[in-house]
Amino acid sequence: MPSDEAIHSKENAERVPDIVVITGMSGSGRTQAMHVFEDMGYFCIDNLPPRLIQQLAELVGINSGVGRHLAVTCDLRSQGLFDELVDVIEALEEHEMSVEVVYLEASDEVLMRRYNENRRRHPLAAPGESTSGAIARERRQLAVVRDRADMIIDTSHLATSALRARLRAAFSELTDQQLMEVHVFSFGFKHGLPAEADIMIDVRFLPNPFYDPEMRKLTGKDEKVASFVLDHPKTQQFWRAWCQLLDAVMPGYVAEGKPQLSIAVGCTGGQHRSVAIAEATGRYLAGQQYHVTVSHRDLARANRTAEGEIH
Repeated sequence: MPSDEAIHSKENAERVPDIVVITGMSGSGRTQAMHVFEDMGYFCIDNLPPRLIQQLAELVGINSGVGRHLAVTCDLRSQGLFDELVDVIEALEEHEMSVEVVYLEASDEVLMRRYNENRRRHPLAAPGESTSGAIARERRQLAVVRDRADMIIDTSHLATSALRARLRAAFSELTDQQLMEVHVFSFGFKHGLPAEADIMIDVRFLPNPFYDPEMRKLTGKDEKVASFVLDHPKTQQFWRAWCQLLDAVMPGYVAEGKPQLSIAVGCTGGQHRSVAIAEATGRYLAGQQYHVTVSHRDLARANRTAEGEIH
């Protein structure tokens, strides 16, 4: 019987369109929206003339059954071709490619403030034309496309994280947990601190298998070492607190829309305790439906006394 997660992913895949066209007012957040689609794994092209959408979709295999999705931004800089967008959408649907249009807008006041703060000229402003005049003209010219849009988002008072959440909810095949790449890795303090860690935990206080001659040449990936570390009462107490911490902070990172998270687990040499805890942490987070990879930064640096023996 499929899990709830599998059912959820299947339902998402069925409702997500093949192609998403991102358009709307200049300065309303199209670039930020495109970044969200990139993080979701879409094939993304910025400022594509509408008449090229079908050609690009066929080129990258959007309708070939491989499960790829395309996101493009279109705006009035497409030199008159923008008027063809509605016709292009109808043609794509005739070729059995599902298309949805996301239209981003903001109030004139907010758009004016954004251009003033960024010290940018409106990209559509004619020589001698004021920013307010260019905004008003663009809004009039986009009226037909706005009427055709499947989703209209006003970003006037919308935080980037809220925009990301809305787009993910509407257009991602994956759950929020699956969208965040979680990398758990072990390391040895004697080899230096990892600069890339978002969360770092020091497990040097745990019992050390190194002092047992039978385990000295083994690693935290070996069952004997893992059991020694994980089954110890001190580790059990730590593990409960560690899982509670993860349960508290991980949803916050997901809600923030963080695309990647690195969790570093360190012991003295990066061979026994940190490896065992990193492996267990990866299993725990995978069980919570996070997309997890586990690696061991310093395991290859351990000394070798004989072929295949590590200490």
